[in-house]
Amino acid sequence: MLTVTSVNVNGLRAAAKKGFVPWLAGTDADVLCLQEVRAETAQLPAEVREPAGWHVVHAPAAAKGRAGVSLYTRQEPERVQVGFGSAEFDDSGRYVEADLPGVTVASLYLPSGEVGTERQDEKERFMAEFLPYLVGLRERAAAAGREVLVCGDWNIAHQEADLKNWKANQKKSGFLPEERSWLSAVLDAEQGGYVDVVRALHPEGEGPYSWWSYRGRAFDNDAGWRIDYHVSTPGLAARAVKAYVERATSYDQRWSDHAPVTVAYGA
Repeated sequence: MLTVTSVNVNGLRAAAKKGFVPWLAGTDADVLCLQEVRAETAQLPAEVREPAGWHVVHAPAAAKGRAGVSLYTRQEPERVQVGFGSAEFDDSGRYVEADLPGVTVASLYLPSGEVGTERQDEKERFMAEFLPYLVGLRERAAAAGREVLVCGDWNIAHQEADLKNWKANQKKSGFLPEERSWLSAVLDAEQGGYVDVVRALHPEGEGPYSWWSYRGRAFDNDAGWRIDYHVSTPGLAARAVKAYVERATSYDQRWSDHAPVTVAYGA
């Protein structure tokens, strides 16, 4: 069994003070993918920088206090790669991958956008570069008899079932037609060739949501978005036996505005 958890921590130093440390001590995950770490490695407290029992790679952004992704693995990786060969994005703290036996696991923090701004242009440039990389990664893995799993905050709700208030967000970044179409291409058997693992296990109904705004009563009303995904090659997706969101029991128990998304994969 391989258990993988992905979570946007919304600042790892802040999360460490709010409850991430005991959560980390109690998790059964074999692999942990973090996004929005927002810290240089040396700035992190020791209990999250290099916790006992984990092999850790941190990939901070060159821009201080922004983005940043990390991978925690129980087993020492065979290979680690930061970035995906992009001149613009490799130092932006948005992608790190590691080879474990039989599978390449990656932590992704796809840029969030805002319609009509440079942030949206940046998001679109990232997507344009990243899809061809995903295709090549899948093809290389297949040739080597390996699977691929890209976990993280994709900052796109793919379908109407993936956000509570979809009608009000059709012109907002994160639910734009062109963003959803791009994610459809990632998940199309003839294009990207990947599978949305959680949706495959939970094909009916809304959610399960993984992000709730801190504003208003979004969390209490479960008015969330499902933007944190496990995206894998079909062979690994077929081995997924259980997927769940580790939603806090109450608002004051949250250590991030996202919740961990965990999937157990069978042998």
